[in-house]
Amino acid sequence: MAGFKKLIFIQIISWLLCVAAGSYFISVSFDNAVSEAQKNAQASVTNYINDLSFDDNLVQNLKKSLADGKTFSSFTLRDYQGAEVFNVNSPIDLPLFADFIQSIFNSARPQFAVNKAADIKVEFTVNIQHLAEQLQISLFIIIFISAVLVIIPIILMQSIFYQLNKSISMTVSDVIDVYINQNQAGELETVLDSSKLKSLGKDLVPSFNRLSHFLKTKNEYIQSEALSIKHEAYKDVITALGNRNMFVEYYEKNIENSEQSTFGSLAMIRCSELQAINQSRGYQKGDEYVKGVADIIKHISGTYAGSQLFRLNSSDFAVVLPHIPLKEAERFGENLQSRFTQYQQNQELSSVANTGIVGYEKGKPLGELLSVVDNAMSMAQSKQINAWHVQRESDLVNNVSAGFGNQNWRKVINEVIESKRVHLVMQNIMPLGKSIKAYAEIQVRFKTEDNQVLPTASFLAMAEKLGMAVDIDKLIIDSSLEKVKSRNLSEKYFGLNVTASSAHNDQFVIWLERRLLKDTHIASKLIFEVSEFGLQQNIKASKRFIDMVHRVGARVTVERFGVGLTSFKFFRDLKPDFIKMDASYTRGLEDDKNNQYFMRLMVDLAHRIGVNVFAEGVESQEEKHIIETLCLDGVQGYYIEKPKDI
Repeated sequence: MAGFKKLIFIQIISWLLCVAAGSYFISVSFDNAVSEAQKNAQASVTNYINDLSFDDNLVQNLKKSLADGKTFSSFTLRDYQGAEVFNVNSPIDLPLFADFIQSIFNSARPQFAVNKAADIKVEFTVNIQHLAEQLQISLFIIIFISAVLVIIPIILMQSIFYQLNKSISMTVSDVIDVYINQNQAGELETVLDSSKLKSLGKDLVPSFNRLSHFLKTKNEYIQSEALSIKHEAYKDVITALGNRNMFVEYYEKNIENSEQSTFGSLAMIRCSELQAINQSRGYQKGDEYVKGVADIIKHISGTYAGSQLFRLNSSDFAVVLPHIPLKEAERFGENLQSRFTQYQQNQELSSVANTGIVGYEKGKPLGELLSVVDNAMSMAQSKQINAWHVQRESDLVNNVSAGFGNQNWRKVINEVIESKRVHLVMQNIMPLGKSIKAYAEIQVRFKTEDNQVLPTASFLAMAEKLGMAVDIDKLIIDSSLEKVKSRNLSEKYFGLNVTASSAHNDQFVIWLERRLLKDTHIASKLIFEVSEFGLQQNIKASKRFIDMVHRVGARVTVERFGVGLTSFKFFRDLKPDFIKMDASYTRGLEDDKNNQYFMRLMVDLAHRIGVNVFAEGVESQEEKHIIETLCLDGVQGYYIEKPKDI
């Protein structure tokens, strides 16, 4: 656009120069014409009066001849003495330009003539009106022609520039469309080498080729960064396995929407002790446990061609075994169970993981498949520790697949309650002061009819889900009281866990009060542990439960403290006897100043209202030392003591 404006400016300057030159030449021609007219008039007048004598006829003849004023604009006749005889004056109105030229050249000056006898003297000025009119016409013609000669090229250049600009814009637009719409930087070469672009000038091609190379390089970099970001977003941090997002993408692409026919087995493995390890041993041990389970699964599944392993969430893994029928997948479950049992013994765990296995085929919706494999998982959990279960299509008759796992769990829980198949262990809380009274927390293990230990966390979660938590809590309390009486342990203090749903159940509270009143000497030695989060779900019901416990002489501990929305009002309204800080505050306490500050603040607040503070999940000497400096009242964890039989 700047170049076009420059062309217009040059054209205008050229036009002005042309007009100026034409005007100059016309002016000179006009001056020459006036001078020539003056000379001719001078000669004519001289010839006319040369042989005349001064008389009245001369005067009259001249007056008649000059009356129209077309020949002379002024004419003065004088006698031999120089006296004026008559004067003819016909003023003319010259055009502006002619008047301007006349003022410059002064061509139309007065002329003088005298006859031979010297008795007639004439003074005259030639009338140049017609010459001025011709000058004006000539000047107009020159200006018009010059303007036409200037405007036409400008219009042509503008049209050419517009077409060129439009052609370049369309070409650039085509290049951009290829890059944006097709996202194929390599295809720019085809567009850039086209005759359409080359017709615009060879100089443009190298520039666009450079642009093509730049875009291609940039695109490769962006794709590389996108793959890197996607890889990070699709990777589990702890195990470095693909996460749930990658699993969903893999399943939809390679199974549900696969173009080729495919089938295989899908296994879901659930870590049964993760929650218990996080609470009792700390999150670092929990991470090590998850890595150990992942290594076992990776080793076993690696023997199957094309197998894929993913970590779906904190405790669940998924394994895809392409082209492996369920019959062969059973061996996969057996191998996992064997390795899990070895790991359990080495790590001194109650269990490790359970496995649910189902078959899949092309077009099977993922949601439906996950529902079936979850049922298989429930079946495996209800069998024994580290068990596996294969769910076949033939098992899902009469449209009962959605509740099959729950029904099996209900059956197992009912059998445990009816047969009272519970095993009690305890883990002491070490007091950190001579005047501090601590206690031993009673923990429970559930067994099948084959005397196999069920995964505790899964068992309690399913009992809560199926509305059977109250019956389980009653079983635990009854069993614990009988154990205390039968072992003559009534002088010791014991802690019993109660679910929040039971604590908020009026019928359970009435039952518990009556049960404790039967053994008042034991009731005074009991401390009931309820989670802070559970108590906060219904403050009013929680207060009724705590008041009842205090009424019969027992006490209350708020466990997993610090996870919920802690407030002074919580202490004031519920008035617990102990609080047990959540294990997440103990983990790495020696390096975490924020957790140290929070625990110290809670200790100061609790001590002011007569509440003792314990720490759970203590795993090292350093953590124990920091807890002692923070003035807590007791510690619990694997470093202090492992759970043991009562």
